[in-house]
Amino acid sequence: MRDKKLASARILIVDDEKAYVHLLQRFLESAGYKNVQATTDPHEVVSLFESFQPDLILLDLRMPDMDGVEVMKQLDPFTSSFYLPILVLTGDITEDAKRRSLSGGAKDFLNKPFDLTEVRLRIENLLETRFLHLELRRQNEMLEERVRERTRELEEVRLEILERLSLAADYRDDATGRHTKRVSDLAGQIGHELGLPDDEIEHIRLAAALHDIGKIGIPDLVLLKPGELTAEEIALMKTHTTIGAKVLSGSKSRMLQVAEIIALAHHERWDGAGYPRGLKGEEIPLAARIVALADVIDALASDRPYREAWPMEKISAEIVRQSGRQFDPGVVEAYLRITSRAAVQTTG
Repeated sequence: MRDKKLASARILIVDDEKAYVHLLQRFLESAGYKNVQATTDPHEVVSLFESFQPDLILLDLRMPDMDGVEVMKQLDPFTSSFYLPILVLTGDITEDAKRRSLSGGAKDFLNKPFDLTEVRLRIENLLETRFLHLELRRQNEMLEERVRERTRELEEVRLEILERLSLAADYRDDATGRHTKRVSDLAGQIGHELGLPDDEIEHIRLAAALHDIGKIGIPDLVLLKPGELTAEEIALMKTHTTIGAKVLSGSKSRMLQVAEIIALAHHERWDGAGYPRGLKGEEIPLAARIVALADVIDALASDRPYREAWPMEKISAEIVRQSGRQFDPGVVEAYLRITSRAAVQTTG
C-alpha cells in the first residue's frame, strides 16, 4: 500500500457470487485494508451504505433481480453532493456495459476475471482521490465558516454603528436616548401581529431606529424649543423627513432601503394630510405606517419640554380616535390586540 492512511478506508463489496466476495475480502485484508464489509444481496446496499458510510464500493454489474446500475440509482440521492468512488467489476465485457456503468455513476470499470494487481492499483487511485475530495471539502467548510464568522462580525459592527447613529440623533431631543429603542421594539411587535414575514419584521424593527435621523440637520433652537413653534420653524422641523431620507439613500442594504422609506414617510397620514408628500392610505408604505403609529405612541407616553407624558388609557383613546384619519386602521387594530393581550397577562 502506497499510503498507510488508506488502511483506514471503508470498502463495501457488492457481488452476488460468493466466490468473488471471498476472494476480494481476502485480497483486501492481505493488502492492509482493515474496514471491509460485503453483501451478496443488492437490496441491502442502501442500508449498509447508511450504517457503514463506505469510502469505496466494489460493485458487480450483473446481478439477479437488481443490477449494479439500479444499485447506483438508489445510492444517487445519498452521493450526489460528494465524491464516492464506485469501481464496477463485471464479466460483461461489452462496450454497452461499460457505457452503462460509467454513465450510471461508476468512476472506474474492470472486467472479470481481473488482475489483482490492477485491482489494487485502481483501488488505491480511487481512494486517494476520495480522500483528496474529503480534505478539499473540509477546507472549504472551514473557509465557509470563516466567511460566515467574518460576515457575522461585519453585520454586528454595521448594526452597532447604526444603533449609535440613531442614539446620536435621539439624544438631541430625548434625554434618555431610549425613544428609538422603544419605537423599534413596538414596530417589530406590530409587524409580527400583522403576520409579516420574519425578515421583513426584522428590517422594520432595525430600520425604525433611524426614523428621526434627519433631526441631526435641525438647529437646536428649533428642535429643543420649549414653546410653540412658528410657521417657519414648523416648516423647518418637517424637513427632518427629507433630510433623513437623503442621509439613508443609495444603499444596497435592504434594511437601509427600508429605513430610507420610513424616514421619509413616517409623518404621512392615512387621510392624506401628512407630510412631506401628502400620501394617502395604502400609498404610504406599510413600514412607514407601522412606525408612524409606534412613534406617536411613544412620544405621547414620554415627557416633552412642552407637556407631560400621557397615561396609556388616554393614549389608546387617542389612537382609536385617529384610526382612519392619522393612522392605518389595520395597524391600529394590530396594536390594540397587543395591548389587550398585555392587559390580560398583567391582570392574570
